[in-house]
Amino acid sequence: MLAKNITLSLASPAATNKLATTLAPQLKIGDTLLLSGPIGSGKTHFARALIQSLLRAIEDVPSPSFTLVQTYEAENFDLWHADLYRLSSPDEVIELGLLDAFDQAVTLIEWPDCLGSLKPASALSITLCQGDEDQSRFAELSWQDNKWDVRIKELANDPA
Repeated sequence: MLAKNITLSLASPAATNKLATTLAPQLKIGDTLLLSGPIGSGKTHFARALIQSLLRAIEDVPSPSFTLVQTYEAENFDLWHADLYRLSSPDEVIELGLLDAFDQAVTLIEWPDCLGSLKPASALSITLCQGDEDQSRFAELSWQDNKWDVRIKELANDPA
C-alpha cells in the first residue's frame, strides 16, 4: 500500500482543538491514531480535545504519562489513550493490553515509536510540530489504509 499524507497548518490551540473535534465523530471501533512530535508539540492537547468531544459528560482528561493508559467510555465505543514515552520495550505494550484495544476500541497512542513492529498498519499517524508563530502548529497526517481517504478529505475541506 502506498502511504498518503497531508499537512495542515494550525494557527492556534483553538485550531488544534477544531482538528481533533472534526476528526472525533468519524472514529470507529478498531481505529488507531498515532500521535508523534517533540515534547510540547501538542499531542496531549490534541488527544484531550478529541476525547472530551466524545464523552457524554464533561470529565477531566489527564495526560497518561504516569499511568501509561487512561480509558474512557464514549457513546459507541471504549476509548484508550496511551503515552508510551516511558516504555523500554514493545513487549510492555502487550502487557498493557493495547493489542486487544487496537481491535476492540478506539486507541490514541502518544510516542508510537515505542510500539516497534506492533504499530497497526491501518493506523492514522498525526505528527505535530511547532509552526511559524509561538502558538501555531503543523499537523502532518499520514496513512496507508484506504478507510482514511474520505475522512481526511473531509478534514482538508474543513481547514482548522
